Amino acid sequence: MAEKHKTAVVAIGGNSLIKDKKHQTVEDQYNAASETARHIAAMIKDGWTVAIGHGNGPQVGFILRRSELAAHELHEVPLDVCGADTQGAIGYALQQNLYNHFLDMGIDRNVVTVVTQVEVDPNDPAFQNPSKPIGSFMDKEQAMKRKEEDGWDVVEDAGRGWRRVVASPKPKRIVEEPAVKQLIRAGTIVITVGGGGIPVVADENGKLHGVAAVIDKDFASSLLAIRLNVDVFIISTAVEKVALNFGKPNEKWLDHMTLAEAKAYLAEGVHFAKGSMAPKIQAVINFLEAGGEKAIITDPPNITRALAGETGTIITRE
Repeated sequence: MAEKHKTAVVAIGGNSLIKDKKHQTVEDQYNAASETARHIAAMIKDGWTVAIGHGNGPQVGFILRRSELAAHELHEVPLDVCGADTQGAIGYALQQNLYNHFLDMGIDRNVVTVVTQVEVDPNDPAFQNPSKPIGSFMDKEQAMKRKEEDGWDVVEDAGRGWRRVVASPKPKRIVEEPAVKQLIRAGTIVITVGGGGIPVVADENGKLHGVAAVIDKDFASSLLAIRLNVDVFIISTAVEKVALNFGKPNEKWLDHMTLAEAKAYLAEGVHFAKGSMAPKIQAVINFLEAGGEKAIITDPPNITRALAGETGTIITRE
């Protein structure tokens, strides 16, 4: 058995909840979460204490769509509240699945979900250039009405219609960090910074207010890993390893990268897609530059093998 209470942050991707467009129901998501939770439970059985971050993009989209469809009868749901709703629902699915896997595996550990606020800077440049599309497509008339009446930023999206866009600011502070630290120190498994955290800003008196924004969940999980000073930061995604020239004839799968190599590959701008692998590599760079020792990128079934050095892409400072 591995040394007890080594610590890790595991950031799980969208594929851990929605496998494909045919499997999007709450039950489908629960079953998908069960599979990922089983692999994390195996890691916990080996003596790890884990904080789990997760995405929530499609789930927020579902809530917004329901809200739009019901707007003739019920109040609409603000974006920050959508984030809170998904943290609760996804956290519930993960913690119940972990609880059940613990029973099967004979693991005596507690698991809890923390509804987590993440502070962002109101002066973050992202607020001047909202670029993250959310919600449903609209026609131009509808989009202009929302812009005028609700102050939405809207853009025309490649001939498919108009959409609302919001900022994606950098995470600055995890508000519930002290509570998460206490739980981790007690050996509790914590589900936190769901969807990158609920974005909040502080006013001149330090009081917090929700804002319409989306924080990258890999960046928030990286900040969490830094603040918890964990032994390893794991990004669980759809591929077993990171590739250079992904999907091209000269594709090359990587077993190991140093921090310097990761920065060089990212700077080349051709290897990692902006909406998928690039933020994951940047999140790993942030963790290692802040003093982290080791990060791993792999898919859920290979987490324990990657921890043993048998697969995955391992990124270290040297």
